[in-house]
Amino acid sequence: MTPQKNKETLQKANAEVTAGNNDGFLIYCTEDVTWTFVGDQILIGKEAVRKYMEDTYTTPPTFDVEETIADGDFVTVVGKISLKDNDGKTTHYEYCDVWKFRDGMMADLKAFVIEQNSR
Repeated sequence: MTPQKNKETLQKANAEVTAGNNDGFLIYCTEDVTWTFVGDQILIGKEAVRKYMEDTYTTPPTFDVEETIADGDFVTVVGKISLKDNDGKTTHYEYCDVWKFRDGMMADLKAFVIEQNSR
């Protein structure tokens, strides 16, 4: 796949997440997809990612994408994400996601996520 096609695939997948359709997101992932949250946890396989999304995205997250860079098999996204927990509290994060694609599918994520300081 071309870098532009990979970028478009990621944008379509993320649109599914913001619409609350986690399974719609997962159709763009390989069966053995790996999510590495640097310094936190590693998820391996669609089922692990599905469980994480069910637990974490109780309300669809809000994304503010600042930059998207596609090169070869990689798409890097920099932005902000807001997540609401089960108690209704919203937490804001800044993130940099580096996605590696394999055969047009999202195969590996390395995510750098930092909670924003509230001032």
